[in-house]
Amino acid sequence: MDFSYLIDAVSMLLRWLHVIVAIAWIGASFYFVWLDNSLKPPTDPKLIKDGVGGELWAMHGGGFYNPQKYAGAPKHLPDDLHLFYWPSFSTWITGFLLISVLYYFQASTYMIDPSVMPLSPTNAIGIGLTTLIVGWIVYDNLAKLLIERSQLVFAIVYVAWVALVAYVLCHLLAGRAAFIHVGAMIATTMSGNVFFIILPNQRKQIAAMKRGEVPDPSLGKKAKQRSYHNNYLTLPVIFAMISNHYASTYTHPHAWLVLILIMIGSVLIRHFFNLRHFGIVRYEFPVVGMAIILAVLVWIAPKHPVATASSDAPAVAAPTLAEISVIAQERCAACHADKTTILPVAQAGVKLDTPERVKQYAQRIYERSVQLKNMPLGNMTHMTDEERVKVGAWYLAGAK
Repeated sequence: MDFSYLIDAVSMLLRWLHVIVAIAWIGASFYFVWLDNSLKPPTDPKLIKDGVGGELWAMHGGGFYNPQKYAGAPKHLPDDLHLFYWPSFSTWITGFLLISVLYYFQASTYMIDPSVMPLSPTNAIGIGLTTLIVGWIVYDNLAKLLIERSQLVFAIVYVAWVALVAYVLCHLLAGRAAFIHVGAMIATTMSGNVFFIILPNQRKQIAAMKRGEVPDPSLGKKAKQRSYHNNYLTLPVIFAMISNHYASTYTHPHAWLVLILIMIGSVLIRHFFNLRHFGIVRYEFPVVGMAIILAVLVWIAPKHPVATASSDAPAVAAPTLAEISVIAQERCAACHADKTTILPVAQAGVKLDTPERVKQYAQRIYERSVQLKNMPLGNMTHMTDEERVKVGAWYLAGAK
């Protein structure tokens, strides 16, 4: 079996599995935050006597449910107690395997852009791995230092930290790799919360109950704080993970700011729903969040390069389809053809190895090679600025 195809097949299976387990983790996060914020004080004296601090009646799938949350801990440890940690661990493990297959095993293709920084594959991989580790260390220390003093100050400082990381990575790695690693850093932080804080604190509480002691309430409080942080970080991570499909975001000259603004907008939207679970409706949060995101989309909209060309630029006659087909054959067909030579299969199903196919995908060729300039990938086939000008002139003249 061809090695390049094997990489493609493995990445498909890992991506599929990663999405499945991520849905389970994020779904549990959304559900438990909703549940926590929707609990009402019990009215049954027996429940109050047993230590129940809140309960909720709900219906789903034709059945009635009555979840209850204890103010501290139940009097007796139940025989069957479920801990929610495997969705987190399996999401991180599959995510790390996926980023390894897609980026680390193919660093020269997906992580390096010579026009940004001429790195070696080893250095690019080292930057990526360091980002994941340092990201957790900085977050954890900021949380320990600031959370008890001010949640708002912590949030501002952490956003500034993520912005700094995004800025640095966008000036070291290829745009899509930079975005993915900012998302992976935050996702690693989320799993770090479960692995280093939430799960150990839960086990300490269980161990105390087995010894016949009353669990330390501060353990549950700290675990819940980190769980809430994870809830707010889910939407920024999801955007970072899907951003590789939208080149207009990571190819922008200020890509790091594009990423941060969209992440801030998504956090504001998430905050609206978390407040709404309490019965607090603050529409200004989703309105401002969507306004930020829409403003970013307007800001980064590609513009015709001809409209911004300098007045002394030489006029370029519209090339013919035959000329553009030659450029496509030399610069694009290695990744977009019936028989590719760089990547295992034609990416996104786009094939540019015949004049008919070049004309069919004229708009996409123009967008990616002229407006966004993110193709050829990492400019591995060395497409020149003159060739991009020819493609632009051909397309704007009607792609005839």
